[in-house]
Amino acid sequence: MKIRHVRAIAVFGIALVALTGARGSGGGCDNSGSSSSSSSGDSHRDDDGTSGGASSGGSVPGTGADKAARDVTINECEYDPATKNLTAKISIDNSGSLDYDYNVTMKFTGGAGSAVVPATAIKAGMAVAAGGTRSAELTTPYTGTGDGSEYTKCEVTRVSRL
Repeated sequence: MKIRHVRAIAVFGIALVALTGARGSGGGCDNSGSSSSSSSGDSHRDDDGTSGGASSGGSVPGTGADKAARDVTINECEYDPATKNLTAKISIDNSGSLDYDYNVTMKFTGGAGSAVVPATAIKAGMAVAAGGTRSAELTTPYTGTGDGSEYTKCEVTRVSRL
């Protein structure tokens, strides 16, 4: 009888992981120079040109917010010295059968233990036709006095589609 009980708990645990997803919340771009991957399928390009993983969301797979978050890929995050902006270049892939307007919020942060003040960029009303892809650039002013190198990570914090 104990083996059945243990087996039932194991099956429940696997089902719980499957429902909540193996996605991490809060991933992003970093300048560590290492490549990483994410189970979410989202990706980005580190400042050194290598590809890495980014994840967002954390809701139950299949919900509207989670599907919208999976449509966004971070291609590049950087400081633009010409405009003095923190910039994120993204792609939105609408593989659905309906046209959507996407609203995306990005957060730029420093590394672990960094005292950098997070910066946020928002872009709203990006129309993407059903089955189409759109590139976009999200920017926010750099308020620091240096060269922007203290911002080492960027992540999608919110995505909605209407």
